[in-house]
Amino acid sequence: MKKILVLALALVSASTFAQKGGLDPATLSEISKGYEGSAADKAIRNALNSTPLATLAKNSERSVMIDTHFSDIIETKGRTNQKSSGRCWLFTGLNVLRASAIERFDLGEFQFSQNFCFFYDQLEKANLFLQAVIDTRDKGFDDRTVDWLFSHPISDGGTFTGVADLVTKYGVVPAEIFPETLSSNSTSAIRGQLSNILRQDGLALRDAGKKADLQKMKVEMLKEVYRILALTLGVPPTEFEWTRRDAKGNAVSTKTYTPLEFYKEFVGYDLQNNYIMVMNDPCREYGKVYEIEYDRHTYDGHNWLYVNLPLERIKEMAIASIKGGDAMYFSCDVGKFLDRERGIADINNFDYESLLGVKFTMDKKQRVQTHASGSSHAMTLIAVDLKDGKPQKWMVENSWGNTGWKGNIIMTDEWFNEYMFRLVLEKKYVPADIQAMLNQKPVKLPAWDPMFLGEE
Repeated sequence: MKKILVLALALVSASTFAQKGGLDPATLSEISKGYEGSAADKAIRNALNSTPLATLAKNSERSVMIDTHFSDIIETKGRTNQKSSGRCWLFTGLNVLRASAIERFDLGEFQFSQNFCFFYDQLEKANLFLQAVIDTRDKGFDDRTVDWLFSHPISDGGTFTGVADLVTKYGVVPAEIFPETLSSNSTSAIRGQLSNILRQDGLALRDAGKKADLQKMKVEMLKEVYRILALTLGVPPTEFEWTRRDAKGNAVSTKTYTPLEFYKEFVGYDLQNNYIMVMNDPCREYGKVYEIEYDRHTYDGHNWLYVNLPLERIKEMAIASIKGGDAMYFSCDVGKFLDRERGIADINNFDYESLLGVKFTMDKKQRVQTHASGSSHAMTLIAVDLKDGKPQKWMVENSWGNTGWKGNIIMTDEWFNEYMFRLVLEKKYVPADIQAMLNQKPVKLPAWDPMFLGEE
């Protein structure tokens, strides 16, 4: 009788599991057949126990170095290195401006100071968060915007729109005038401390009485933020002396500048109105303009705004810009199928399907919808290889020092199709019909939209 009762309970328990969507013994037994334990399975298992997955998945048929000839290329000088920081957007944006300045003024290996712009980026983002808390203090903590703000008080990621707002407002300086520090090269520590102090300040602003002078409170809070930034990044110069040298190292002129004066001389054009950001987001309708709330670097600046276009249109403009000698801000999902050692991005670099015995069937749209893919890294697009007018491969200047192929990454056109997302172009390369799309009222997307994530 006891055995019958135990068996009945087991059957009830199994039935309960099945009804609730759990794994009952019968289902678990069926699932376990997925691993047969064959000789091939055991060999792969043994290999995976001591060898990284990516190493075993490397496709030997793609081990030969790709042809490094490009039909059209923009020559650049020197490679930047963001090190352990999330500032690729800033390095890339300044690299675009740098390439133009080097050509116009016959400079050698010149760089704008990333640290100078990053100082004001962090200060402005702190103000953006605190002011947004003030603006939403009548909403509960269960409001999604409020929850998002406290989940993302500050970041070191961003987009080209942020570069444009920052350098237009604060100017630029040469790298040697405001050099990198340990904290600027490794931003996680300072980001963590700033996040905590801002969350604490945000709570104080929300709890302040109705008659409290919130703007005065905010200014006192920003004084603490400024102090932290000055201690870790340095105090940004308001005026400096700099000697311009030509490509041969000869002194050309020595002048005293403010950062804005230096910007006007060595950049000299309106970044906000001279460039257009385009996007390939297959989840949304093409030919429309989209804007993402709170996707900006300064409270009084611009949200990220883009025109969503098919890849074919984006490629046409990219080719025209390269042929015209103008490098572009480019972002993609860089970690997918990238052979970092060779600097090759190719969808056939790794064969995970054969190694694991599964099929990966999602297309680009489905990967974005399920958060399996998205724009993660910005680089400078400088080359294309054309055959009969069709692109075969592309090349970007990276900001990881000399890793990859001479500090660059070469992308096959197939990889470009699957993992390219954003491109910033000068308006002169943008056809009239696409420029006209900017006259539309943008579709505003919430801050938590999958396309919000800034490049790092």
